[in-house]
Amino acid sequence: RITRYPLILSLGSGARLLPLAVLPAAETPRSRMVADRTRPVLEKRLAERGFAWGSPVFFRIFKEERVLELWIKQGEWYELFETFPILGMSGTLGPKLKQGDMQSPEGFYNVPLKGLWPASNYHLAFDIGYPNAYDRAYKRTGKYIMVHGGLNSTGCFAMGDTAVETIWTLAEAALKNRQEFFRVHIFPFRMTEANMAAHAQSPWNSFWLNLKTGYDWFEREHVPPAVVTRQGRYCFGKAPE
Repeated sequence: RITRYPLILSLGSGARLLPLAVLPAAETPRSRMVADRTRPVLEKRLAERGFAWGSPVFFRIFKEERVLELWIKQGEWYELFETFPILGMSGTLGPKLKQGDMQSPEGFYNVPLKGLWPASNYHLAFDIGYPNAYDRAYKRTGKYIMVHGGLNSTGCFAMGDTAVETIWTLAEAALKNRQEFFRVHIFPFRMTEANMAAHAQSPWNSFWLNLKTGYDWFEREHVPPAVVTRQGRYCFGKAPE
């Protein structure tokens, strides 16, 4: 399959796109070089932990703690592989509402192969898929919300180039090994009872209680749920194998 990939010159709000040469889908010389360089090291790390190359991946992001978790499927459940610090992000706690508000989203997102951006001007990136069905139900606007390299970001999540190489390579391997899409769950904070109580007066408390249902599902099952939007709420169920 052949795709013409644009180059992202700015992310999060008002991205500007430039055409590149025609390249294989989800691949540029840079991304191929990164994958070839990082794969031997990652394969060794995976084998030491009992993970298989190309196993399904899952990501959780916690804005207040400024961390991204990478989980990998091992048998029937997902196990935590690595936690990365978020080096750059903007906004406050609460969801993204409109283009240009400097906010990063909160909610449940899916990333297929076409969501990978190997030509990002921020080294490597993937588009989380904002706005999703829930966001669209509330007429939220914006586009090109990325997890990317580099140190700075407006509305996105900057992970630094070294971390994003690990994130990218394992995500790409999973998608090319028949994971249809990987899930990205973004929370304002770790949704413990103590944290929920501390933020109970927030105007977003009702929204966060809905997010907590999905958070608790994964904490209990160690398998991310299937997520749909019904009547303006996230609803959760067992994901198909």
